[in-house]
Amino acid sequence: MKATRLLSALTVLIASALNAQAADLLSQQCVSCHAISKPADTSLERMLGRGGPDLYYAGNKFNKAWLQAWLQNPTVLRPGGVMYAKTVKAGADRTVDTIDASKVPAHPKLSAADAAVAADLLMALKVDGLVTPGAFKNEPPNSMAPMLFSKLRGCTSCHTAKQGGSATSGPELYSAGDRLQPDFVYAFTKDPQKFDAHTWMPTLGLTDSDLQKITGHIATLKTSEKK
Repeated sequence: MKATRLLSALTVLIASALNAQAADLLSQQCVSCHAISKPADTSLERMLGRGGPDLYYAGNKFNKAWLQAWLQNPTVLRPGGVMYAKTVKAGADRTVDTIDASKVPAHPKLSAADAAVAADLLMALKVDGLVTPGAFKNEPPNSMAPMLFSKLRGCTSCHTAKQGGSATSGPELYSAGDRLQPDFVYAFTKDPQKFDAHTWMPTLGLTDSDLQKITGHIATLKTSEKK
């Protein structure tokens, strides 16, 4: 019995230490750029001034395995940075915009241990009712989905779906199948303003059928299977 009580007490102490480590990690390295709780200020000015995307619903959004790996070796997800308007500049011929890469901040790398702790805490950040579990039906891939994604709905005008693509105003989607939970993709595509009233991604008024097709296509866009 004494050994059992000792083990239980030790487990509580370890859990408390990990929680404190995680909280300290987020307070030191994350909150300077990211909101990890829903901000009281939802104005356009706050959005324009933030240093990174909001993370208070990270647990509704990301796949944990991807998040833990990315924190150790961050790659550029938004070619134009979190605020595209701050980094874009006119091209030499004035017809094509380019990105001033010097204005896109690099994300700090975390150790494997810190990344594991941060991923655990970030995945616990969820907002009830923001994403409906099971909204994406995971139906077999539809042959029309790529055309719907790229041409009929124009997703590739803002998001690049292939490495080396030219779209820069939105986050890349060629790793979205690794990065994002399909139910989040469905919910965000359906109503972006539900997540951020000032996001410039439009509400397209898609039917559920089209939402299922586009979500299903995005779920296939992965870099992990190419390694």
